[in-house]
Amino acid sequence: MFKTLDRITIDPEVFRGQPCIRGMRIPVTLILKLLAAGKTNKEIKDDYPEIEEEDIKQCIEYAAWLTSEKNVAIAGSHK
Repeated sequence: MFKTLDRITIDPEVFRGQPCIRGMRIPVTLILKLLAAGKTNKEIKDDYPEIEEEDIKQCIEYAAWLTSEKNVAIAGSHK
């Protein structure tokens, strides 16, 4: 079941149109990179007090949705 990603916003006037959290200048890519680097949700929320648990969850959901939409060749991958 697909849920609306109401916390992910794209505005050409905010952060050069990159997907951000709730119109703030906190891009989705930042949260994803922090998670990939091993930061916990609590650490992210401590570093960015305006971030809520649901924001982090929707960043992950947004990334999952994007990767399901198209196939991209990755260097070194096999067909």
